[in-house]
Amino acid sequence: MSAPQFEPLGDDALLVRFGVRIDVEVNAAVHRLAAQLRDLSPSWLRDLVPAYASLAVFFDAGQLPGRDPHAFVAGAIEALLANRSPLPAGGSTLHEISVCYGGEHGEDLVRAAHALGMDAATLIARHSAPVYTVAMIGFAPGFPYLLGLDPALALPRLATPRTRVPAGSVAIGGAQAGIYPRESPGGWQLLGRTPQVLFDVGRAPPSLFQPGDRVRFVPIDEATFDRMAASS
Repeated sequence: MSAPQFEPLGDDALLVRFGVRIDVEVNAAVHRLAAQLRDLSPSWLRDLVPAYASLAVFFDAGQLPGRDPHAFVAGAIEALLANRSPLPAGGSTLHEISVCYGGEHGEDLVRAAHALGMDAATLIARHSAPVYTVAMIGFAPGFPYLLGLDPALALPRLATPRTRVPAGSVAIGGAQAGIYPRESPGGWQLLGRTPQVLFDVGRAPPSLFQPGDRVRFVPIDEATFDRMAASS
């Protein structure tokens, strides 16, 4: 992995770019730096926004010495990057997400399995086997982009996106997995649905997932789905 690049984002932010591709190692570097900055918690730090291959660092220029706050923050980050501390083992939250696969909850499951040359049961088993990493939150509030999908399960997005995807829909788009936290349009292939509430404006924070969290999918039957949905 090459050395990160620094790009100003307006007057009060710096983009630290580790690459331009979706990659587990690159994303781990993003979350490592974010964890280091959170632990250090300098007085000038206002916010951090991780993405697949970059970290946006928002700062309070009034807390920084000199006339070039971007250069100061870049220097501080370079010093942190020189200390390649590992991410703490098991330090992120592991979410077990119950999923009812197929049927009305996963309209694309059978068609996707056929396209991949396997039966639906095999697709479910392989989709629910990994522990995924929340690479970033994007597209819609609380939508987790998940790294860790079995490469054999990569599926193209739909040629025509749906105008309505139910909240909790578990999907594949290209080499990525994700979960729609709220009803919205969407073009990913729908495998199933979770009854768990993933985004709630009355909760602090509203999103169940945070960048760097881990996710494991747990298959459930429809009766369990209905019972959990009724109690959520």
